[in-house]
Amino acid sequence: MEVRTLDLQEIRGQLDVIDRELVALYEKRMKLCGEVAEFKIATGKPVYDGEREKQKLEAVAAMAGEEYRRGAVELFTQIMTISRRLQYRLLAENGKTVDTGFTQVDQIPVKGAKVVYQGVEGAYSHEATMEYFGEDVDAYHVKTWEEAMKAVESGQADYAVLPIENSSAGAVSDNYDLLIKYHNYIVAEVFLPVKHALLGVPGGSMEQIHTVFSHPQALMQCSEFLNSHGEWSQISVENTAVAAKKVLEENDPSQAAVASEAAARLYGLTVLREGINYNKDNVTRFIVVARHPVYRKDAGKISLCFELPHRSGTLYNMLSNFIYNDVNMFMIQSRPIPGRNWEYRFFVDIEGRLDDPAVNNALKGIAEESATLRVLGNY
Repeated sequence: MEVRTLDLQEIRGQLDVIDRELVALYEKRMKLCGEVAEFKIATGKPVYDGEREKQKLEAVAAMAGEEYRRGAVELFTQIMTISRRLQYRLLAENGKTVDTGFTQVDQIPVKGAKVVYQGVEGAYSHEATMEYFGEDVDAYHVKTWEEAMKAVESGQADYAVLPIENSSAGAVSDNYDLLIKYHNYIVAEVFLPVKHALLGVPGGSMEQIHTVFSHPQALMQCSEFLNSHGEWSQISVENTAVAAKKVLEENDPSQAAVASEAAARLYGLTVLREGINYNKDNVTRFIVVARHPVYRKDAGKISLCFELPHRSGTLYNMLSNFIYNDVNMFMIQSRPIPGRNWEYRFFVDIEGRLDDPAVNNALKGIAEESATLRVLGNY
């Protein structure tokens, strides 16, 4: 039997025909999905039907030959994802949007505000507070980040200033968890360059040092310098300014603190070595939180958190909401959910404003398909 071999041009021609047929069928399918969306608008039924999609994928797998089964399931998974995005857009165009509970304002009111931060005077949180609210701010400090969040939620303070991530050491994980535990909202952010110095008692020297105190992240950010002095013990304390205050009060030349030069001036300590953080472009991002969900009309970043069912592909499906709506994602951070082993909640920063239709479409999809969705702030 003679086997006819197709040349490349002939194969490409056949592929072009098939592709045109696929596009025509795709458009036909999307039009039908639009009709489904109209039905759901009229009846209030949700777009996402997990059981229906599962049955559909099982049917596709049964229709496909073994060699192409996995690819066919993946293809139809994508087609159904795109179908849902279309339906979410149509629902949004008909007023079926996500009610985030946020109110747009011209400015975040700061005049006469009472602000709380963690640490003591001279801490980087104190510097960030003055950077945003001004040096005459009515501010006070507490011992822990959680106390600061409690103060805002209870109304004892109007705002709290908390570190959320550092360009060298990464996320401040505890504060991500506190954003979920307390019903406060991010209304602004402050970027503060971090320049750590080694501080000692007046008249002291590096040769006398045996113990260095600082916040764990500050010790991490200065690890190259500190680890080059293997004879020094490194001890964690609440924050950098607490370390500086401790060195001053104990007046022991064998002790030193890693803190800012501003803390050195405030507490009358000697700068034994400046700029000891290994990343000279080290920056900490602080968030300003309030108890009311408001956002400025010129806001450009949205922070949100969602939890997902423990199934393959769920994170991909969530992120596809941003892709389909052309929403830029800045950051994603995962945190374990207490009491649920190997399950995670995801914190995401995206570009945009809550009244942007594309953003609202993306949030609508996530709200329907995730276990929970919470908008943490638009700022």
